[in-house]
Amino acid sequence: MLPTGRYGTWPSPIGAALAAGHDGRPDHLGVVGDEVWWTAPRPAEDGRRALVRLRADGSGESVLPAPWNVRSRVTEYGGLPWAGAARPSGGPLIVFVHFGDQRLYAYEPDVPGAVPRPLTPLSATGGGLRWADPRLRLGDGEVWCVLEEFTGPSPTDVRRVIAAVPLDGSAAGDRGAVRELSDGRHRFVTGPEVSPDGRSAAWIAWDHPRMPWDGTEVIVARVAGDGTFEGARAVAGGETESVCQVAWAPDGALLYLSDAGGWWEPVRAAPAAGGEGPGDDGEGPAAGGAGGFGPAVALCPGRAEEFGGALWTLGSRWLHPLPAGPVAVVHGTGGTALGILDAETGELVDAPGPWTEWAPTLAVCGDRVYGVAASPRSGYEVVELDTRTGHARVVAGAHADPVDPAYYPEPLLRTFTGPDGREIHAHVYPPHSPDRTAPDDELPPYVIRAHGGPTGRVPLVLDLEIAYFTSRGIGVAEVAYGGSTGYGRDYRERLREQWGVVDVEDCAAVAEALADEGTADPARLAVRGGSAGGWTAAVSLTTTDVYACGTIVYPILDLYAWATGETHDFESRYLESLVGPLADVPGRYRDRSPVNHVDRITAPFLLLQGLDDVICPPAQCERFLAKTAGRGVPHAYIAFPGEGHGFRRAETVQRALEAELALYTRTFGIDRPDVPDLELRT
Repeated sequence: MLPTGRYGTWPSPIGAALAAGHDGRPDHLGVVGDEVWWTAPRPAEDGRRALVRLRADGSGESVLPAPWNVRSRVTEYGGLPWAGAARPSGGPLIVFVHFGDQRLYAYEPDVPGAVPRPLTPLSATGGGLRWADPRLRLGDGEVWCVLEEFTGPSPTDVRRVIAAVPLDGSAAGDRGAVRELSDGRHRFVTGPEVSPDGRSAAWIAWDHPRMPWDGTEVIVARVAGDGTFEGARAVAGGETESVCQVAWAPDGALLYLSDAGGWWEPVRAAPAAGGEGPGDDGEGPAAGGAGGFGPAVALCPGRAEEFGGALWTLGSRWLHPLPAGPVAVVHGTGGTALGILDAETGELVDAPGPWTEWAPTLAVCGDRVYGVAASPRSGYEVVELDTRTGHARVVAGAHADPVDPAYYPEPLLRTFTGPDGREIHAHVYPPHSPDRTAPDDELPPYVIRAHGGPTGRVPLVLDLEIAYFTSRGIGVAEVAYGGSTGYGRDYRERLREQWGVVDVEDCAAVAEALADEGTADPARLAVRGGSAGGWTAAVSLTTTDVYACGTIVYPILDLYAWATGETHDFESRYLESLVGPLADVPGRYRDRSPVNHVDRITAPFLLLQGLDDVICPPAQCERFLAKTAGRGVPHAYIAFPGEGHGFRRAETVQRALEAELALYTRTFGIDRPDVPDLELRT
């Protein structure tokens, strides 16, 4: 018979240090020759991203030692930071972005004594020239990529173009040696995808005030003999159609993921018979096929599920053509699967295996597809699917249980009813321990977690930070509030001009439903979120009395300041869709901002912030705290030097988890002598 212990008091082998050490996932898969490469998190090495290659013996080898950090800052959220190819003379050539100075470097790891050599110059303006989403062009001696160039001191003094950088290093001290390929008419661009015959390039572009999930355009241009782009024109997408990825099929057809039908779906536009090519004049595939393409055809019509997602980082890949014609796709609602799509028949066959979440990063080598996948019982792994046999296997980063998996939580996929009868999706993780049971007369405390974005999603994966709480007897519910991706455009659009309303109502509805059904203790509910989720948590404390406390992590707290220069360029006009145009509804910016309503807060809270955060800067927290001081509300503020938007260092994640648990134990009256003290001010 199991010992009885009150919720929150259970012993657990899942410590904060253990959870912090498993933070992050492999990303940015690519193939170099016949090897698979990717970037991997190193929380214990100052949170850097390492570049890793899979050797023939199955071992993963880190290519660059610390402090090399393979990570781009383009749009601040970055994206694909490296590219590689096998040289005809043998051995790989790698081009990568180093986070510390944002320069492009070239490196030949198999050449004895070789060291990374810079390809691009430093800049004193705006934190330097930045690069992302590269494509190696060995025959031309260049790498094509996105260039982000600051032109003044403001975060919005910036331009972005597709540019060609010489591989000989001639641009390392001379910005003039960088050749611009696109014309700069769009504020945002992705890296170019080159057609199989090398004659055309396609990319995605959009402009303020749209975000990429609002509306983007597919641009196609001819690649001239001298490597310049000619005749660039939009062939798909628009102001109310979001295309999140574009690719070329082996036969020269254009493939892209469009939400014109309400869900991101794969679309194919075949080359027009007798046409002059994708860069000629005329209408594009979205208009019925005049010009270089035939009619655009949806490959999976009517499935009512997502084959794409929000383009937060450049180079995300939910779709990858195979040489023989089929297309690898990541798709699903709630969770995701890896499937092989027959572009001719529309037949879709999913890879076998336990995985419920596939990251938007795919690579192809012959008949093999590589992805990054996880499940509620395993962390993210690098998985290989052999499309000839249908067999899937883990080839790198195989999950190894750091503790007895009996301590892992089991998610419940729930759909709740919110205001006006709307559906709210959530993953509910009840408290669970193999060696404790709770008293019959006690209900568990619950933490309601709001994800970031807010145009983000809740992955269905093993998260040791969630297990840190559930294994101690504190339940967690992750809410896919209105505005989340994964459930179609209509679900996403619920948040239009309703940020701070719908997200707050949906989280509260889930919390109250758990309490009403007897799953959670109504007196011991907490709200927690980071970034946009931090906003939701803060607004929740100022507008509802549902929660006994809250954890607010690198949040937005002052809408007016955020909309008038206190954030980066990428999201500088995001609030026009989330709240409304500032000139039209200035009162909304004032009335919804938590910084203006600290007098309404009565619940204790914890505020966590990175001091190097340029997306949600610490100045917002400081103004919020100045107004809170002396009001009698217990609170704590922990600021982390060297951390930006999203904590990456193991010691930071550990301290943040311990502080969060300390807030809950104090607020919920839980006796845990093993929790580090948290000093609360009033």
